[in-house]
Amino acid sequence: MASLQHCPITFQARSPPSTRFTAGGKHLNLSFSGRFSSLKLAGKHHSRSRGVVRALMGDSAAANYASALADVAKATKTLEATAADMEKLDQIFSDPNIFDFFVNPIIELEKKYDLMDELAKSSSLQPHTANFLNILIDMKRIDLIKEIVEDFDVVYNRLTETELAVVASVVKLESQHLAQIAKVVQRLTKAKNVRIKTVTDPTLVAGFTVRYGNDGSKLIDMSVKKQLDDIAAELEIGDIQLAV
Repeated sequence: MASLQHCPITFQARSPPSTRFTAGGKHLNLSFSGRFSSLKLAGKHHSRSRGVVRALMGDSAAANYASALADVAKATKTLEATAADMEKLDQIFSDPNIFDFFVNPIIELEKKYDLMDELAKSSSLQPHTANFLNILIDMKRIDLIKEIVEDFDVVYNRLTETELAVVASVVKLESQHLAQIAKVVQRLTKAKNVRIKTVTDPTLVAGFTVRYGNDGSKLIDMSVKKQLDDIAAELEIGDIQLAV
């Protein structure tokens, strides 16, 4: 499977090319290499840039950020660890209180930096991941974090020739069942690797579904709901409602 080709993403200062700015009453010295992949800023919070990203490729800002982060991960040979960071961030920002805190324009940046530092430390995030998050805060693009996580997943899967299969079930499936599902998906897709993501869906009644392929376009439906819908369609009686 072909890997993504990434063009460099450069920083462009909002203000005149001074290397100092004030954040929370503190002067920070900035040090850019001219490429996003460095993610190195001098100061206590060494990723608090005052620039805007000029994207040279991709279809969206989130995709550009995800691609740039993947470049850093490849360069530092931490692609797997960074992918694990993205899963942690998916969990962290699924909390609406945390997400709302960071996107709230009234809350001071310094408070956001401090909380992000705590989250990065408690979650054992890679240094470049923590830097990346602080850059998003400074550039007021932290609202894109959920989309960035999703887009990074796509980039990671392409780079590692991995097929993502989303398994939905009413209750969590046993590991051996998930392994069997992974083998089936691998046989169908000829993928080098298969990664399973599990979600719960009470509407399935029982059984499970598996979505894979581009944008989850392919479906294996082994749910009781599907069977009931098929029966209803054959009898032309509409949806079957189960008494609870």
